[in-house]
Amino acid sequence: MLIRGVKDSDFEAIASLTNYFIRETVIHFGTVEITAEEMREQWKPTRDRYPFLVCDIDGRFAGYCKAYTWRSREAYQWTPECGVYVEDWARRRGVARALYTNLFEVLASHGFHSVVAGIALPNEASVKLHESLGFVAAGVVRDAGWKCGRWNDVGFWQRLLQPGNQAPQPLRSTPT
Repeated sequence: MLIRGVKDSDFEAIASLTNYFIRETVIHFGTVEITAEEMREQWKPTRDRYPFLVCDIDGRFAGYCKAYTWRSREAYQWTPECGVYVEDWARRRGVARALYTNLFEVLASHGFHSVVAGIALPNEASVKLHESLGFVAAGVVRDAGWKCGRWNDVGFWQRLLQPGNQAPQPLRSTPT
């Protein structure tokens, strides 16, 4: 298993996996499929701040994780949101855990204080994964989105990346 930073050439596989979750599940709240080029263009302006990581198993794309803006106001800048997506064939092999573990190390090293994950509910597997990685429940927004013919709740979980209550240092860029 190899965890590495995303490359331009990864976006075909990333878009394909993301589109599965858009089409088939309520896990991703998007309703319109996205192209690799659209995903690449969304990532480029934020790539120095928010990492995307990819997992390869024996040279085969197994999944990805990313950090991105949680809220836009300045005081929120030390808390990104995160997401992880794993190919069906690679589930239950530690891919999500490995991706997230690496992501949290990168985020902490660049000065982020905490990270938030939104989980469409119910999703017991995702809740267990996040809680096993140190996330704690932070609240639920009832009927947050309409998808797959029903209203869906979204729970939020948070994990602190930096100890204590010290004042934040300026955020450092993530190498591309």
